[in-house]
Amino acid sequence: MTKVLIADDSIAVRKVAERLLTEAGFGVTLAANGEEALAYLAKETPDLVVSDVIMPDKSGYEVCAFVRAQRSLANTPVLLISGIVNDEVTKQAESCHADGVLKKPFQGTSLKDRVVELLAKRPGAAAPAAKSVEKVAVPIELTPSARGRDEEMEIYQKAAARVKPLEEELLVERDRAIRSAQRVTQLEGQLDSAKELESMLASEREQVALLKTQLAEAGAVAAQVQELGTTLQKERQASAQQAVRLTKLQHEASRVQELEATLNAERQAAAQLVEQMAEMEQVVIRSQALEKQLLQEQERTSDLTRRVAESEQVSAQVRMLEQALATEQQTNRDRIVRLSEVERTAQKAQDGASLLQTERERNSLLMKRVAEAELAAEQASKRFEEMATKLGEIAGLASQLGNGKRRP
Repeated sequence: MTKVLIADDSIAVRKVAERLLTEAGFGVTLAANGEEALAYLAKETPDLVVSDVIMPDKSGYEVCAFVRAQRSLANTPVLLISGIVNDEVTKQAESCHADGVLKKPFQGTSLKDRVVELLAKRPGAAAPAAKSVEKVAVPIELTPSARGRDEEMEIYQKAAARVKPLEEELLVERDRAIRSAQRVTQLEGQLDSAKELESMLASEREQVALLKTQLAEAGAVAAQVQELGTTLQKERQASAQQAVRLTKLQHEASRVQELEATLNAERQAAAQLVEQMAEMEQVVIRSQALEKQLLQEQERTSDLTRRVAESEQVSAQVRMLEQALATEQQTNRDRIVRLSEVERTAQKAQDGASLLQTERERNSLLMKRVAEAELAAEQASKRFEEMATKLGEIAGLASQLGNGKRRP
């Protein structure tokens, strides 16, 4: 008999897969998680492995990698099952050399057909034909030969009349159990989606923490900008003082020009005094005084020239500071834009947290429904066993009645 290993952490999925493959004529071994699957594979050699992708300890990818690493299992087909089948799942399945990915819940005979297909492709092996259950109708002649058997025939007829309703009820219970198992499988797929959402939320939390760090750095930069603004204000005050001093220097320069004009006039007067011998001594004295004043004015002029050069340097520095201020203002505007983006991202993170809380509540409700579905499945199985026992008793009674008729 072909042996198939089924590894899944959901009891509902294991039961559904076991029923589908057992009815198809396969020998099935169940593993509740990846560790149990690896322990079984270390000792046994199944013909095919069916493993869930997401399990608590070892994932389906790790189970597949273990199979491919064993020489005795290198050619064993591995079929992965998952509630979500997207490009990422397909890519990881290809990376671990799995033979395919099947979406849960199983639709109809999709699991059986896929298993048969993979076993048919395996070199040196063939998939067993699915068992066909045929109903054999055994005609029973109800021809009593004596009055003593009338009561037995009546009991038999009542038992035969009860067989058909019981069979119909059994079929209804089977359909109900299959629908319940499919519903539980869908819930398992939704649980896988919730796990992926939790991982996405963790990454979002990391991004929010990074944004908080950047926001703190932006606060430090804002403090530096404020200090630079204070420094710039002081520089502007110093520039204003330098401008006042420059105005004074310009006024002094105009006075120098006036003194030069006065000096020229005095020279003219001196020429006239040369002509006038009587005032010769006074002119000489005044000339000496004017020469002293001229030297002083020349010294003042050189000092003013130096100060004007310093004022020009200060003006150049003021222009540089104005350019730096414009650059800092542009940087501040950019940082304000980034800060608003950070605040919007923080708001999105808060919205994600509220969505996560909602998803958690939904997951708890789904888990409760899964437990109820599993309990209903177990009750249906018990009822099925009880009905099978009753059918066996009825069949035995019918056989006894048939033997009783043949004896006469």
